[in-house]
Amino acid sequence: MISASTVRPLVAAFALTLLLVACAGDHGADHGHDHEHDHHAEGEQGHDEDAGRGDHGGRLLQQSGYMVELAIAEDGTPPRYQAWLYRNGKPLPGSAGSVEVSLQRLGNVIEHHVLTAQPDGSLMAPSIVGEPHSFYVEVRATINGQPLRWAYPSYEGRTEIAAAVAEQSGIRVAPAGAGIIVDEHEVQGLLTPVEGRVASVTARFPGPIRSLRANVGDPVRAGQPLATIESNLSLSTYTLTSPITGVVTERKGTVGGIAAENAPLFEVVDLAELWVDLHIFGSDAQHIRPGVPVTVTRLSDGSTVETTLERVLPGLATASQSTVARATIDNGDGEWRPGSAVKARITVARDPVELMVPLAALQTFRDWDVVFVRVGDTYEIRPVELGKRDGERVQILSGLEPGAQVVVEQSYLVKADIEKSGASHDH
Repeated sequence: MISASTVRPLVAAFALTLLLVACAGDHGADHGHDHEHDHHAEGEQGHDEDAGRGDHGGRLLQQSGYMVELAIAEDGTPPRYQAWLYRNGKPLPGSAGSVEVSLQRLGNVIEHHVLTAQPDGSLMAPSIVGEPHSFYVEVRATINGQPLRWAYPSYEGRTEIAAAVAEQSGIRVAPAGAGIIVDEHEVQGLLTPVEGRVASVTARFPGPIRSLRANVGDPVRAGQPLATIESNLSLSTYTLTSPITGVVTERKGTVGGIAAENAPLFEVVDLAELWVDLHIFGSDAQHIRPGVPVTVTRLSDGSTVETTLERVLPGLATASQSTVARATIDNGDGEWRPGSAVKARITVARDPVELMVPLAALQTFRDWDVVFVRVGDTYEIRPVELGKRDGERVQILSGLEPGAQVVVEQSYLVKADIEKSGASHDH
């Protein structure tokens, strides 16, 4: 049975998604049309004169008896603009004219592609059309001396989400920038006393115990009296003192009882420092080296302390078949106890990178790894090449500009809205 406490957050998330879908529907009529281009919508020559697809699969642009078939050639080659010329439906050689394509990308980024005649009769640009193929297109051509012009939107992987809807849906952006990719390993272990800092307080001579002056948990200092015993040999009383400063962790015997010779009465442990014995499995043991930073977290309450890995012990812990890596923590305040279970984050390396985003920003679109950038109320994919990553961040090698406003929370909602719009790979 699902409890009411479980249902409430599910209902809230569903309501936000419905709000996103409803508001997206308000702009569905011109979904994907960036309004920075609205001034082109009326009165421009050739804007709506698209006659469909040509013999080469390209978009047909017609005007005054002339026609340009325009496509992005990307079959076995980096994507480039390619065009074919026609007069009254009949093919013309590429040398009969010229074609230039100007693209306005999101954020008013302009790029130009000049096509030149090819031996196969087409025209092709030497410049590559980068992904995404989402832009406002202006085509200028001259055929047999006749100047021609067309302009149209060709968007993909783009949507608009009103700021209020994005805020209510939890969509948050942050600038992409430099940072550090951390190679970290999370392991578990136990706190143990430091070897050589445990002292046993024993009776020197047998006899009755006349006093016991410390209990388990009491802090004691070196030389502090802990017990008095009447010697059976001399009938005199002698005092047992603590050989070290520490905490009493064990007490044996009772007042009036008989202490045997060399019988342990107290155990005192110096807890000013503790060992952190961490269990490392598999190939990590070859990867982790002494001298790297370690963050130790107590499982019981989440308290943390920073230290440095001191050594990786030879051999295996027989019970777990793990290798033990050891660090030391300061325990001057006595807040940590031997036997406490801990987890630790071992930082093997810290690699500065010029550009990175949170892992939560990543999505897939077609067969690309993508992030979503925001300009105003418009969101658009950016196919990216990924580099190093850690548990929280990933390096971006290409496809994204520093400072770009990247969706870092609820990116799946933006992906869903783009997919709902059906934005096609249409040029």
